[in-house]
Amino acid sequence: MELYTIHAGSFKLDGGAMFGVVPKSMWNKLNTADDNNMCSWAMRCLLIKDGKRLILIDNGMGDKQDPKFFGHYYLHGDDTLDKSLAKHGFKRDDITDVFLTHLHFDHCGGSIQWNSDRTGYELAFKNATYWSHTAHWDWATNPNAREKASFLKENILPIKESGHLKMVEGNGFSQLPFSVFICKGHTESMMLPVISYRDYTIIYCADLFPSRWHIGMPYVMAYDVRPLDSMKDKEALFSQFPTEKTILYFEHDPSAECGSLVKTDRGSIALDKTFPLTEL
Repeated sequence: MELYTIHAGSFKLDGGAMFGVVPKSMWNKLNTADDNNMCSWAMRCLLIKDGKRLILIDNGMGDKQDPKFFGHYYLHGDDTLDKSLAKHGFKRDDITDVFLTHLHFDHCGGSIQWNSDRTGYELAFKNATYWSHTAHWDWATNPNAREKASFLKENILPIKESGHLKMVEGNGFSQLPFSVFICKGHTESMMLPVISYRDYTIIYCADLFPSRWHIGMPYVMAYDVRPLDSMKDKEALFSQFPTEKTILYFEHDPSAECGSLVKTDRGSIALDKTFPLTEL
């Protein structure tokens, strides 16, 4: 198995929304906000090469929305999904599977693109099987008022219409070379891939731990629909996986790709150190 970091770009979100009840006097020291209270975040995907399978986990927000939409999120930097794939010698048509942790636009927007004459949509990874979770798909296609703006139908419905969609049922999953950890707090049935790699367990954190700064229990995003369940999700994950062999892979941290963990004298879990994926 080979793992590759794939960068789909950087964007900005409101710092208060990203850090929830944690006061700005604390979080602003971690990720300094601009004059509009916006902080910079990555859209860091993961590519897994396993035999003949080339599996892309999440794919950023894509480029098919209008300028007004992108104006809300201050896209910046030189990274794109295509450039990042090419850096490792791959292109979109090589992807065999696209695994979507959940269907918020900044995680699945790159799944679908305009067709050649911009009259409709088509798969951005035409040779790939797309994976979602049954309960989450139902949640996203019948969105609640709180999350409706994050579940964009043009990112979601064309996947099913293409015939390339497959579902993960419950917690069981054996068709790709990793297991999944199901979270209920951020949104219904968000899936975190759990990858056995060399001597480690790598957890693709999606929006449970969007950054290294969200490891602490109170650091829960205001975007989460069930914040208390997010804290339970963290506790459950830490109790399930041995601290000394678990690596967190951060999707949104602006600079840290991976983080190791340590148990404190008080028994809580904290960040030990950060490092690039290539150091494993």
